[in-house]
Amino acid sequence: MSPAKTAFAGFRFPAEVIVVAVRWYLRFNLSYRDVEELLVERGVEVDHVTVFRWVQQFTPLLADAARFCRHSPGDRWFVDETYVKVSGVWHYVYRAVDQYGQVIDVLVSTRRDAAAARRLFRRALSTLKVTPAEVVTDAAAVYPAVLDELVPQAWHHVERYANNPIEADHSQLKHRLRPMRGLQTDKTAQVIIAGHAFMQNLRRGHYEITIDTPPTQRAAAAFAELAKAI
Repeated sequence: MSPAKTAFAGFRFPAEVIVVAVRWYLRFNLSYRDVEELLVERGVEVDHVTVFRWVQQFTPLLADAARFCRHSPGDRWFVDETYVKVSGVWHYVYRAVDQYGQVIDVLVSTRRDAAAARRLFRRALSTLKVTPAEVVTDAAAVYPAVLDELVPQAWHHVERYANNPIEADHSQLKHRLRPMRGLQTDKTAQVIIAGHAFMQNLRRGHYEITIDTPPTQRAAAAFAELAKAI
């Protein structure tokens, strides 16, 4: 059995339909019902709940399949938190981007504390095998101890306005979340927000798989290739 058939086994819809639905949802400001309607217009009758399940199941698989062709991030990291509501309760979203606009990692947390910041850095450092020379944050008290522990050689930059790049980048995530009717669990929130970062990186050319593809075609070309690998 081929790798593609393994991941999509048990689904009555073709892999191409599933991948397109996931790509549309991550790429455009659509709700699950919007994707359902677009598929129906194309002769594919599928419930919006099924689209939700596809997004939750296949987004991590597609992102994981792409990690081997991901460009290494730069050595200057911007780290900050923003806020989202999960089941009506405000949660923190830790995000890190480099000087080239690549989203390094994201983490949804119920708390704004050293434990959450430590998880973000540990995961990014272990996954990407890159150590930053400079980390730019706001003046939150949790960061100095975490950075001294995990990246003591990095310069911790807290100058006023230095973190503007990531604060501006938060707006991309907020814009995407606006059409949704709320995030219901920490797990689904993490998948959606990580999936948005994955799509953002694809479109910005941070993966070798799309480097020679025009920006307007990168997402479609990448998802078609990655579907063969899961």
